[in-house]
Amino acid sequence: MDPIKIEGTPKTPTVIFDGDSGVLEIKGRSIPENAVEFYKPLIDWIGSYVDGAKDNTVVNVQLEYFNTSSSKCILDVFKKLESINGKTSITINWHFEEDDEDMLEAGEDYQAIINIPFKMIEMEEM
Repeated sequence: MDPIKIEGTPKTPTVIFDGDSGVLEIKGRSIPENAVEFYKPLIDWIGSYVDGAKDNTVVNVQLEYFNTSSSKCILDVFKKLESINGKTSITINWHFEEDDEDMLEAGEDYQAIINIPFKMIEMEEM
C-alpha cells in the first residue's frame, strides 16, 4: 500500500502514513482553508489500510495548534481508526508541550470520546 506523505506548510501539518511500518504521523499546525478536503484522503487511506494492516499500529499526533474545523476532522480520523481497532492493535501517542494545557486537554477530550488507548506524552518546549 502506498504511503501518504504530505509536506507541512504554515497552515497544514506534515503527514506520514506508512502502512509498511504501521506508523501514522500528523505533526505541526492544522489551520487549512478547507479541513474536510485536507483530511478526507487520510480517512480514505485508513479505510484501505485495514486490509493489509500491521498487527500493531502506532499513531503519533504532535500538533502545536489546530482550529475548530480541523478538530472535527481529527475526530473523524480517530473514529475511522476506532472502526479498524481490533483488526490491528492501535495506540495513539498524543504529544504536547509541557506548558500547553489546551493541547493536553484536547488530547484528553479525544481520549474520552474514542475507544482506543491514548498515551499522553509531554515534551519539552521547542
